[in-house]
Amino acid sequence: MFLDTIAEHVRDVVGRRRRVTPVSALQERALFAQPRRGFRKSLEGGSRRIIAEVKRASPSQGLLREEFDPVGIARDFFANGASALSVLTEERFFQGSLSYLERIRQEVPIPLLRKDFVLDGYQLLEAKSFGADAVLLIVALLDPALLQELKDQAGSLSLDALVEVHTEAELECALHAGAVLIGINNRDLKTFDVRLETTERLLPRIPAGALVVCESGIDNPQQIRRLEALGAHVFLVGEALMRAPDPGAKLKELLA
Repeated sequence: MFLDTIAEHVRDVVGRRRRVTPVSALQERALFAQPRRGFRKSLEGGSRRIIAEVKRASPSQGLLREEFDPVGIARDFFANGASALSVLTEERFFQGSLSYLERIRQEVPIPLLRKDFVLDGYQLLEAKSFGADAVLLIVALLDPALLQELKDQAGSLSLDALVEVHTEAELECALHAGAVLIGINNRDLKTFDVRLETTERLLPRIPAGALVVCESGIDNPQQIRRLEALGAHVFLVGEALMRAPDPGAKLKELLA
């Protein structure tokens, strides 16, 4: 199973990184001490908001963009109205890098989400030390106790936690952990099937006060309008932007 393979690989990577760069070294990095930019706050309000994703590849779709300039793409997204950016840092399956996060942080002023498979508190310290304002916590990867622990640790580091769910049971777990920023992933991480009906099904179950991010499967304004009619106003878009000849123009189209 993909998630099991991911988890095993991530644990190995975290172990190696911890041996090379201890926690004290992460805390000494310049970006660790800088104020966060308020990821969740950047997404509030009733108007349409998009988290534009900077990623080169994915396990389900392979290479998305041959010529890949993460900082240039991030600048383009900022110039065309992105409220925040999602930056892939996982190396093996997404061809991402923590260095992308750091470089983008230095060049683009909007908040950044570290998009990765977080299983260990060490990764939260990495995220802060490389400039992230938020981290992704995937409920399908975490037991309830670990989800709670990581969410609480993220809060203590002033990082917002985007808690990702795909099923009713995962949503219940997220709410029990006190999540106030919930991502509904329309992609089933076990089969890679994408269905916007997932957001339609789960959205009414989320209480007032929680901010919902619709993830995966968004390709055109018609889909966005369909989901906005149900009360969704924040969308995380990656592959549609990365495959476009002009990612910034595609973002502008989706925001129009």
